[in-house]
Amino acid sequence: MAGSLENKLIVGLIGNPNVGKTTLFNALTGASQHVGNWPGKTVEKKEGEFESHGQTFHLVDLPGAYSLAPYSEEEQVTSFFVIKEEPDVIVQIIDAGNLERNLYLTVQLLELGSPLVIALNLIGQAKEEGITIKYKALAELLGVPVVPINAKSKEGLGKLLTAIKKRAPQKRKPALKLRYGRDVTKALVGLKKRLNQNKSSAEIRARAHWYAIKLLEGTAEKDFSEDKKIISLAERSRKRLQTIFRRDASLMIAHVRYGFVRGLGREVIVRKKNKSNKKWLERIDELLLHKYFGIPIFLTVSLLIFQIAFSLSKPLTEGIGWIFKKVGVGLEAYLEASFQTPWLTSLLVDGVLGGVGAVLSFVPTIALIFLLLALLEDSGYMSRVAFVMDRFMHKIGLHGKAFLPLILGFGCNVPAIMATRILKTKRDRLQTILMMPLVACSARLPIFVLFAGVFFSAYQGLIVFSIYLLSIMLTILMGLILQKFYFKKLSTPFVIELPHYRVPSFQGLMIHVGERTWSFVKKAGTVILVFSIIIWFLGSVPFSQPYASQDSLAGQIGQTISPIFEPLGFGFWQASTALLFGFAAKEVVVSTLSTYYSVDEDNTEGLATLRQDFTPLSAYSFMVFSLIYVPCLPALYMMKKETGSWKWPVVAVGYLMVLAWVVAFVVYQGGRVLGF
Repeated sequence: MAGSLENKLIVGLIGNPNVGKTTLFNALTGASQHVGNWPGKTVEKKEGEFESHGQTFHLVDLPGAYSLAPYSEEEQVTSFFVIKEEPDVIVQIIDAGNLERNLYLTVQLLELGSPLVIALNLIGQAKEEGITIKYKALAELLGVPVVPINAKSKEGLGKLLTAIKKRAPQKRKPALKLRYGRDVTKALVGLKKRLNQNKSSAEIRARAHWYAIKLLEGTAEKDFSEDKKIISLAERSRKRLQTIFRRDASLMIAHVRYGFVRGLGREVIVRKKNKSNKKWLERIDELLLHKYFGIPIFLTVSLLIFQIAFSLSKPLTEGIGWIFKKVGVGLEAYLEASFQTPWLTSLLVDGVLGGVGAVLSFVPTIALIFLLLALLEDSGYMSRVAFVMDRFMHKIGLHGKAFLPLILGFGCNVPAIMATRILKTKRDRLQTILMMPLVACSARLPIFVLFAGVFFSAYQGLIVFSIYLLSIMLTILMGLILQKFYFKKLSTPFVIELPHYRVPSFQGLMIHVGERTWSFVKKAGTVILVFSIIIWFLGSVPFSQPYASQDSLAGQIGQTISPIFEPLGFGFWQASTALLFGFAAKEVVVSTLSTYYSVDEDNTEGLATLRQDFTPLSAYSFMVFSLIYVPCLPALYMMKKETGSWKWPVVAVGYLMVLAWVVAFVVYQGGRVLGF
């Protein structure tokens, strides 16, 4: 890869999770970055370019990894890039407060002979904990540049870029060779001899020591799938070591590496007693991770997010709605005066502007929720939520790690389904995927905001929070049902790293929120625009009838299926049609209702018609049904892609439709019995 981009240094950023790797990437590249997926993988790929002192740097933000052993998909991607694509420089970002844990990956990179530069991050935080790193001594012992930085404040980045430029021409350096003991070394020598004798590629011969270690660890089968003899030799060597030491060869290798790391730690880590700050953080963790208080705190924080988001965004939402209304009035007057074509006026004003504008008016609310969630994620709190939820997740046959994709589902179910790849077993992935549609994604939020604003304006935040709380309860309930009747195998043990508490960087937050919000806006400009036109057409045909009447094609379709929803409180064609179009994308439900009812804050006639058809109880029932019923088409496709069969998306559609009808029926009929 190094030679594929002229006059550019290809730099891979590597590191353990939660070391500030992406913060450094954002600090260096700013907005000049591209987000995609690695070929054939669901793992996100981030690349960016920038210039400094006449040199162009092409950065690749690699997935977080603890080692180069390709166990998880993230580690596979990272390992492949480092070994096969041969970047000009590898920059390993290391958390100064957890040096020894981070150095295990360093040892592997040195054994590989990678052109390495170490960026020692989070030094200030380490000092607060009484930890000082003698980075010059570390550089001398490892034989690679070690540059102290602060990725958040950009301190030391100039020195880091200088170190990268100096390191690049050196390319590979002699591989680090640890003393693995006589018997392990003998096995490695035999494997290296075989590799050099064999018709191996130049890349394998140049890294014979590294590949010999991989073969002995048992992690190189894919690299040598066609060379049965070398695989057989590696198996015999492992069995011999197992017989002699009664230990797996991979554990023996790891033991020596950790011994080397501990020796480095003794030489370069200076620890001072500084308990005051640590005690304070420990007390916070005792509260947030408390057996009984942890979950109520999480629910309280979630409620505050919705209350704050709705309170702060209301003026902006109303302002955007007012702008679209004024634009609509002006556009209607212009079209009537210039073209005198009623159908064109109706298409652009009622269809396009009414449908897309209704969805875009919710951008401030959604952006604020994204911002507040990003604050929780980047501060380290969401990892603690996963830890707190571990006990409940075990009851449904999963563990706390499965809660992480479910949390992502509140943003969008599609990447959340992809994120189930972090789970080790196929059983865990399938169960989590089947639970995922019950997580209230951001696409459903405009539905909740619309109805909460019209029917529950005084308690808007509380009503929407109750829907999200119902989402969590139903997700857990479905997990229990799946565990009892289908996934009966016990869950695997759960280990999660609790990152340090951090103050999120402003730039990182803006990039994070910008990406998610822009994705929502793009959807409004594509999918929702197309369906707004389709909705307008169905509401206009036949053209002899008034727009959006029950005699229109949309009205006839809606009337055909509306009896199904009569017991749920919304058995009229507008609601039925909106739900039908919601199969494509949940935001389309709002654009459909807004098109047929002409709903906005200033349109008293549209609001009156909506309030005439819906009561507060039936509106809440509609919100509940919209929460549960079928996922959008992209989510269904992703379910098929991840499970490898259309069977599971069909199963999901079936159980969700039944569950949505039953829960909405209980809400509506139960509410009527109680006098609501």
